[in-house]
Amino acid sequence: MTNQREVDGVGAGNAERAVVALGGNALLRASGTGTFEDQLAAIEDTAARVVDAIDAGYEVVLTHGNGPQVGNRLLEQEGTADVPRLPLDVLVAETQAQLGYLLQQALDNELGGGTDFITVVTQTVVDPGDQAFENPTKPIGPWYTEAEAGGKPFETRRIGDGERPYRRVVPSPDPVDVVEADEVARLVDAGNLVVCGGGGGVPVVRDGGLRGVEAVVDKDRTSAIIASSVGADLLVLLTDVPHACVDYGGAEERPLRDVTPTELRRHLDAGEFGAGSMAPKVEACVEFVEVGGDRAVIAEPADLAAALDAEAGTQVQA
Repeated sequence: MTNQREVDGVGAGNAERAVVALGGNALLRASGTGTFEDQLAAIEDTAARVVDAIDAGYEVVLTHGNGPQVGNRLLEQEGTADVPRLPLDVLVAETQAQLGYLLQQALDNELGGGTDFITVVTQTVVDPGDQAFENPTKPIGPWYTEAEAGGKPFETRRIGDGERPYRRVVPSPDPVDVVEADEVARLVDAGNLVVCGGGGGVPVVRDGGLRGVEAVVDKDRTSAIIASSVGADLLVLLTDVPHACVDYGGAEERPLRDVTPTELRRHLDAGEFGAGSMAPKVEACVEFVEVGGDRAVIAEPADLAAALDAEAGTQVQA
């Protein structure tokens, strides 16, 4: 399929290619109630900003998280004995399709009603011996008070601050490979706009073939692999804070604006970033730049245009 924007000269190989990763929390309105309508409104707002980037000449490959959504699906599964329970990897696939559908529709509408975007259900290979299976760190689903968390039949961990700082945590093994990476690259090179890597990809292991495992892979780490696979110039990780910070929430909190991979590694080694939250984003930025990417950015969705122009967010480059 030939993309009309390629024919018109936009995204025809002469523009910077950017993988833009949308956080699962960033796809929910902070001021909303978590309803479908809130989620749809947030997706439509984000779609407008992504299309602005496309109109500015960037070739965009879109990835996204699914932490709140897959956690909610897991609760639904556990809330009834009337239907067979589906494993977590299948719920990741479901939420990939759910969010891919909503993003694709909103983006196509914003582009004028065409069918520019293609959603690829993506599998991510992990190591079955990864220690993450013994040490869950990936927060999913809703937030709980300490009392609520203590009464849950699943593992929770204090992730944030305020009255409801606890969330469920599940294993999040490191991505090793993306099964569909070459196909995504072919689609992008042909001028198509692609949504892929949703929720970090469906976690699978190679065991005489591919076999799903129960986990949620960090979407930022997967996005870095996809960005390298498609030859992206930029990796942009959109989340619900404007910068990565050192001493986050402390008296000496300081936003990181222009940093090198070496400096970020020092902060990682010092334990500055939360496991399952900011640490994977920082690791993804470092990995992407160290293997040859031009620049990686952590920013809020509202700052996407400025982040692409190196005027907002945490800018990481060698």
